[in-house]
Amino acid sequence: MSAASKMDIHESTRRYERWLKGHTPLVAADLDEKHRRMREGVFLFMRATFYRWCQWWRDLAQDERRAPAVFAVGDLHLENFGTWRDAEGRLIWGINDFDEATRLPWTQDLVRLATSAHLAIADEHLHLKRRDASAAILQGYVDGIACGGQAFVLEERHDWLREAATSALREPVEFWRKMDGLPPCRSPPKGVAAVLESAMPQPGLRVQIRRRVAGMGSLGRPRFVALSDWNGGKVAREAKATAPSAYLWAAGRRDRSTTSDLAAIRSAIRVPDPTMKRMGPWLVRRLAPHCARIELGELPKDRDEDRLLRAMGFETANIHLGTKGAREEIQRDLRTRTRKQKGAPSAGWLDALATTFSAAVERDWRHWSRA
Repeated sequence: MSAASKMDIHESTRRYERWLKGHTPLVAADLDEKHRRMREGVFLFMRATFYRWCQWWRDLAQDERRAPAVFAVGDLHLENFGTWRDAEGRLIWGINDFDEATRLPWTQDLVRLATSAHLAIADEHLHLKRRDASAAILQGYVDGIACGGQAFVLEERHDWLREAATSALREPVEFWRKMDGLPPCRSPPKGVAAVLESAMPQPGLRVQIRRRVAGMGSLGRPRFVALSDWNGGKVAREAKATAPSAYLWAAGRRDRSTTSDLAAIRSAIRVPDPTMKRMGPWLVRRLAPHCARIELGELPKDRDEDRLLRAMGFETANIHLGTKGAREEIQRDLRTRTRKQKGAPSAGWLDALATTFSAAVERDWRHWSRA
């Protein structure tokens, strides 16, 4: 009997959070907020429960253990994409959260991304058919693997994506209003103030340390933001506590390998965020109006969802291509599970797995919501 079958979602959550406390301090009030928000919708629930997903993956996707392993994102979903500025000031789009990255079958990221699309459709965040969502994700991934990948630089190319990423809901005045409204932190943990001050664009800036509550999967881990005025405008840096991937908990492994060393993005097809770095137990990065995760509600209502999902699949390939030898192994595996249909790879296998996992997530969500 699998771990997912042995325990319900409540027991799974208790055990995982007990394990997580052994790796990083947790904020009780933020965990309570996370538990409350998990009832609001199945898409939010999925985002919050990668630990449970890992149990189901070991139960429902046993055949996928034969798929080539890559350094994977792990907790991939539709809202794990955002923008940042590179060293040249260019706007870059891509996956922006590697909290749960670890070595997994390459299919895991695609199945989780497709499942999140299925659940977003169920919650009416997306408006295309589930099988079409799966097909778009797979097509983008296959294209990315075939061409060797290419980063999404939103300057002279990808104007449609730039428009989506710079919507009115990410307007600077509103962004800094929210930053100014964060509650002050009068006694931050030892070392976090020094970490944030050292990440500022200039030494010696006077900073205000604030507490920030954000995310879903990482909600409960301490987050702190340093705000300052610099050369006539505001600047911000965030420090987020790191921990090993929940997959290690689900697999019963004792190693402490984490994603906060940024191994997942050093070798990927990617234009890095020059401000993102690990500093002790903290992952530090810049926060700015266009340097943040993009939520579905922030996307323009008039959008090409099929094109967006293909871009997400392509960007997933960019990450997997960072694993040595992955391209050839993935292409061989793809040939065994897909066949061409009208010039496009069949996504039947991906859609079937996403349907299976959607049902498992929905059952857990209903059980959680009834309590």
